[in-house]
Amino acid sequence: MSVIYVSTDVEVDGPIPGPHSMLSFGSAAFLADKTLVSTFSANLELLPGASGHPDTMAWWAKHPEAWEACRQDLRAPAGAMADYVKWLDALPAKPVFVGYPAAFDFMFVYWYLMRFAGRSPFSFSALDIKTMAMVMLDKEYQTITKRTMPKRWFDPLPHNHVALDDAIEQGMLFCNMLAECRR
Repeated sequence: MSVIYVSTDVEVDGPIPGPHSMLSFGSAAFLADKTLVSTFSANLELLPGASGHPDTMAWWAKHPEAWEACRQDLRAPAGAMADYVKWLDALPAKPVFVGYPAAFDFMFVYWYLMRFAGRSPFSFSALDIKTMAMVMLDKEYQTITKRTMPKRWFDPLPHNHVALDDAIEQGMLFCNMLAECRR
């Protein structure tokens, strides 16, 4: 086993890290055969001087249960990211970041890792599920959404904007796609 796929989802209060905070993140480590090896999640304290973006906060107002879930048991980012690096380093293979959309989720996770832990076990790269779907379906990138993906790729799991739940859901999606690719 050379790699382990770490499906990761973030919940945030704005479009970029620094001026805005990562509120919560969850990661689910999967083997290619869809075995869930381990999970990690943390709800984070807000960054000093950061504030919620009005558009993002309006979105949160429509999802009060998810907001409540990511504001419980808050941890300081430095401690959470140090523990996350330890968790990633303890996985049985090299971690590969998997996201949907990877550019957004990875931007926050990478920024927090570098700022608070000083390094990223993922290096500089992330695997994007939407790009993988574009290639598998031979469609234009902008036409790909979860609604346009084949139903067979999805397990009956909730997408509730709780970071760990969403990370598990998208990790199962990725593994289903990977299995189809390799057939």
